[in-house]
Amino acid sequence: MDAPTAPQLTAFVGYQQVAQGPRDVVLAELRRRQDNPPALVFDDLSGDRVELEAGTACGDAPPEPHAGASRHARGVGRPRLGVVAREVTLLPRHWEWLSRQPGGASVALRRLVDDARRVYADRDAVRASRESAYRFMSTVASALPGFEEAARALFAGDPARFAEQIHDWPEDVARYARHLSAGSWAAAPEHTA
Repeated sequence: MDAPTAPQLTAFVGYQQVAQGPRDVVLAELRRRQDNPPALVFDDLSGDRVELEAGTACGDAPPEPHAGASRHARGVGRPRLGVVAREVTLLPRHWEWLSRQPGGASVALRRLVDDARRVYADRDAVRASRESAYRFMSTVASALPGFEEAARALFAGDPARFAEQIHDWPEDVARYARHLSAGSWAAAPEHTA
């Protein structure tokens, strides 16, 4: 199993990008700034806002989730293999079908999920790109002219209209919105002829 790569982050102060890179690089750059205005930091993959605590030493891991948050899963499943037990609610006919499958319900469910992930990978990637771009845009660019039309174009899969709407935005904001939305323009099944 491959080790996950460290997330790449981008920090904005107002409409200006002030740092980009791994967490420790961005945190160090934000600490180095003399004016110390509040920065908004985004994950370059998900578009999620990331909270960086200024008092945290560079390279320190973010705080662990609350100990009680995963209490129900502790000791259940096969954690050494990455298997976590969670509740699944199905109708009796679903349980009957699953019980007849080779390997039982768990094997059948894992196979169904893996098959669905393969079949819908392109559609899921398009949706994830749109959602990440929209999260960033709604946080940083919601007051900019053309925001609503840009959002409509993003979710409609219209790259030309999207580009037109963000053309006059501040350069760093438009560039990052283009970066996050890059995967949005692949032909999703619902947009193919």
